[in-house]
Amino acid sequence: MNINPKEAHQIITSLEGGVVPKRGIHHLLVGRRQEVEEIISILKHVKEGQSDIRFWVGDFGSGKSFILQTIDTFALEKDFVVSTIDLSPTRSFCSSNGKARNLYREIMNQLHIKTCQDRSCLEILLQKWITVLQEQCMQENKPLMINLESKIEQVFDRFKIPLMAYDFGKAIVLYAQGMLQENRELKMNALRWLRGEIDTKTESKKLLGISVIINDMNWFDALKTFNEFVVEIGYSGLVVNFDELVNLYKLPRSQTRANNYEMILNMYNECKTNMISHLFLNFGATRKTIYDSYRGLLSYKALAGRLGTEQKDQGLINTNRTVLGLKPLTPEEIYTLLEHLLKIYDKNYHCDLSISFEDIRFYMEEQLNRPGADEFLTPRTVIKDFLELLDLKRQNPQCSFKNLIESKFQGTRVYKDVDDHDLIEVF
Repeated sequence: MNINPKEAHQIITSLEGGVVPKRGIHHLLVGRRQEVEEIISILKHVKEGQSDIRFWVGDFGSGKSFILQTIDTFALEKDFVVSTIDLSPTRSFCSSNGKARNLYREIMNQLHIKTCQDRSCLEILLQKWITVLQEQCMQENKPLMINLESKIEQVFDRFKIPLMAYDFGKAIVLYAQGMLQENRELKMNALRWLRGEIDTKTESKKLLGISVIINDMNWFDALKTFNEFVVEIGYSGLVVNFDELVNLYKLPRSQTRANNYEMILNMYNECKTNMISHLFLNFGATRKTIYDSYRGLLSYKALAGRLGTEQKDQGLINTNRTVLGLKPLTPEEIYTLLEHLLKIYDKNYHCDLSISFEDIRFYMEEQLNRPGADEFLTPRTVIKDFLELLDLKRQNPQCSFKNLIESKFQGTRVYKDVDDHDLIEVF
């Protein structure tokens, strides 16, 4: 396994916290070959001008967030602009109190590209494109700012949503003016508009001369316009991953849920009919969030006809479905995952715990023998327990790994590795 210390540290730190690492995900990619092949195929078609939408479904800890992060990683490699976010009580697809705009803001704040993964890349994208246009303008015998403004406007005149494209283009023109004039305040105000951070039309008009703002009603039009923009400046398209769709399922009012489901229906229709190009939307959801006929997406009849019924055999894979159930990893696949994890752990802590094949097998047997293991055992649980045991072994090298496992799962005491006639109790 070729892994650098920085990747190893991020993987271990993230997994110990119960979250999916943002880098090095390929080192943990076990048992998802068909799903990965489908992701690569979809990205290829989206890069060529199509769009798609998928729902990745499984119980808590089954690997939904892992799949979304895998999509994130592969999309970056294919030169997409990517944003992966969580839905929350303050972020939803449809609202009248700012929650939809909050969702758009988070999408823009989490934008990243292959060369900029640690912070929002919006400003980098603007600077890169404006610099290219500036170089073109300097080769032409025309006033620089007038020529630059004309080139930007010509690009946005071709976009599919004229009103949003006009204001989007105007904000980018103002950002370009700020760049050329070294006016930081103008640049920041233009960025605020593009991110949906200006709250009122009055403020927007005063700061930028733009009488429209991005709000709960037009945020998806703004996102589609931004999608056209990233393609125009040379990227493959836009990938947005929405995790924790369960937060819509938890909404107490049925009408509020229905409004959000209608927005998802609109996204579905536009992606599946290719009304949008170069856009790939993904959702991470529990089975109830999709299939519950009282509160889930299937409670909205128009979506029920499109998403279909639940596939009962969770061991089967059909990657052509819009709703893809994540099959549980087999014990053999989990074993391979733990082998990889052990190597990453040793790399991170610069140690060699000398955990054997038999030790990992014994650990897996103890996990599988726990009451309810068939129903409740998930990769997240197995990984977190395994890392805790590795921490104990590293910090208590006198203890055998087998004894640590027995202590965790059987409630026995742990002893130092000494002769049988001289057992010393540790705790």
